[in-house]
Amino acid sequence: MLFTIRRISVPTLLTAAFATAIFTFEPAAAPTDDRRAATSQNGMRLHYPPQHLPILTLPNGNRRSIRSVLNVTHAQQHGDYVWNDTGVPTGPVWVRADLALQTLSVFRGGHEIGSAVILYGADRKPTPEGVYPILAKAKHHRSNLYDADMPYMLRLTGDGIAIHASKVRAGSATHGCIGVPLAFAKRLFREVERGDPVAIFAP
Repeated sequence: MLFTIRRISVPTLLTAAFATAIFTFEPAAAPTDDRRAATSQNGMRLHYPPQHLPILTLPNGNRRSIRSVLNVTHAQQHGDYVWNDTGVPTGPVWVRADLALQTLSVFRGGHEIGSAVILYGADRKPTPEGVYPILAKAKHHRSNLYDADMPYMLRLTGDGIAIHASKVRAGSATHGCIGVPLAFAKRLFREVERGDPVAIFAP
């Protein structure tokens, strides 16, 4: 369910060249020079050497190492997304939603395979920070509270917070859910399973 607000500005997706700014490095593994020098570029992906893997601390204190990120070199707007899992092996899947950056990233085995510009909850219906397991999946779901379609729904909380397909456009927000572009939602739905964690970072 979407409604119009004024406070959300047009987002720009964090480019991979600066993606290390969101991570912290283990002291023993921290490179002494520019962090970007610790990556190797391979087409659509930036790889970190094993001795310099960045570590991301989740809201619950758990930590995840990052092996590679998508090489997004241009700013993206509402409705845009990137998905590339070519050559990425199977492994544990988790999702990172950063409300301040207005982006959602999907990781498999420590490799970022998808990233999208998102919508999230307005001030009176905020999206909650925390780490939530995916409780349920439904391709076709309709909200009982708002009488609205929520395609490719991934339920995160018992009170209705979910990730689902939305018309991701400037000036819009949700009633607490995370809205992603339809094509991205389809890929995400296929990739995740019940129990996979979703880490939401509040501004």
